[in-house]
Amino acid sequence: MATQLEGLENICTADEFAGKKVIDREGIEYGKVKHIHINANTLTVSGVTVHQGFHHDYYLSTDYIDKFTTKSLLLSHPPIRTDIQVVDIDGNKLGKVKRLVKNSETNELESIEVSGTLHSKLVSKSDIWGIGEKVTLKITKEQYKQLK
Repeated sequence: MATQLEGLENICTADEFAGKKVIDREGIEYGKVKHIHINANTLTVSGVTVHQGFHHDYYLSTDYIDKFTTKSLLLSHPPIRTDIQVVDIDGNKLGKVKRLVKNSETNELESIEVSGTLHSKLVSKSDIWGIGEKVTLKITKEQYKQLK
């Protein structure tokens, strides 16, 4: 005989969220929840692994999570991911995000490595204007070419 728990309306298991769509406020889908990560010391959610196609998983910290619904995980803001298009302020294609450079202590994004046709260039977080289906930089193509 099962015992019903009372007063636990907001309690659920992590298994209930696996496979739910991950979307931002504009309705852009970023994949599906693969894993929920729990901080072993505090027993709180520290982030999720998002599955976006064949061998393309990435981690999102709770900084990105707005809330879970019955059908999806809503993001507070879009994440920067590898393999997405990077454009300048005028919409000119510059390449794709090759690598995310994060602070080893805080895990905060410091810059992105953009792979172009010939070279890769590091772009500072401060030069990023917007993130969505692509990353838009605050700089022009000519300014981008001057980066090292």
